[in-house]
Amino acid sequence: MQLSPGMSPAPAGPRGVGMPLALRVGYDMRFDVGGPLPTAMVFMLYAHPAVAGQLEGPERIVVEPEGSAVETFLDSFGNRCARLIATPGVPLRVAYDNVFQTTYDAEAQPDSATPQEAAGALPVEVLPFLLGSRYCEVDRLSAIAWDLFGKLPAGGTRALAINRWVFENVRFGYRFTRPNKTALDTYVERSGVCRDMTHLAIAFCRAMNIPARYATGYLADIDAEPDPTPMDFSAFYEVYLGGRWWPMDARHGRARIGRVLMARGRDATDVALVTSFGPHKLTKFTVLTEPVGTMTLPMPVPAEALARSA
Repeated sequence: MQLSPGMSPAPAGPRGVGMPLALRVGYDMRFDVGGPLPTAMVFMLYAHPAVAGQLEGPERIVVEPEGSAVETFLDSFGNRCARLIATPGVPLRVAYDNVFQTTYDAEAQPDSATPQEAAGALPVEVLPFLLGSRYCEVDRLSAIAWDLFGKLPAGGTRALAINRWVFENVRFGYRFTRPNKTALDTYVERSGVCRDMTHLAIAFCRAMNIPARYATGYLADIDAEPDPTPMDFSAFYEVYLGGRWWPMDARHGRARIGRVLMARGRDATDVALVTSFGPHKLTKFTVLTEPVGTMTLPMPVPAEALARSA
């Protein structure tokens, strides 16, 4: 990312702990829409309502061609979504840019003292995250999970051990994934991307009666090893222990700095970034997550470039 005049990079290393941190987040997606009829498309590309208050500017999705009607709604998991009707034969652009205000702190993690509630004492709204789902075959992985983690103390110790096991035993690589890869596939093949590693960790947690839900969002490369691959959205998960949800990252095996939540669900099925009810081809996909040195940056998208705001 190119910094504007007068900006400076965000502080790095331990010196930055507790300091304000601003992250410029956004994306630019282009689609070719085929077919003889208009195509309905649903996008889950906003910041999650739980963190939207930390955004500097209003949430606006730039849509081209201008004048495209955008309908926003909340799904059953509380994620903010946008629906539009794409015209066949007309290139579609969907873009976003904002600044997220946070602090230079690693996300909170459970520890050995974090208790695990019995299933009968859990809030009823948490119970669905104990069940199997499309990509998390709890029934087929339960025996494996109990063999690996059943002798460990319940609660934070067990949750951290699951996270560490997936991080250490599953090899990361984009060539190792496919759209229909499940948690069981990932366990057998011992390879995948963050999505696959997250599904396996979720399935193990649920098998051990730890509620776990899938999450996705932006993740800045702060205090992390250099990554030569293009920026992408990042999958992680959240576990319910001690009366609250904790973010966990099986891809990196540790707490991270500068995560921006976009959506939550049972697994990747519930948080698809783009759902198209007709033929389309993604022709451009760019994601931006970069620290900046001020908390009062203007939105860089020119007013004349903004289509209907959602």
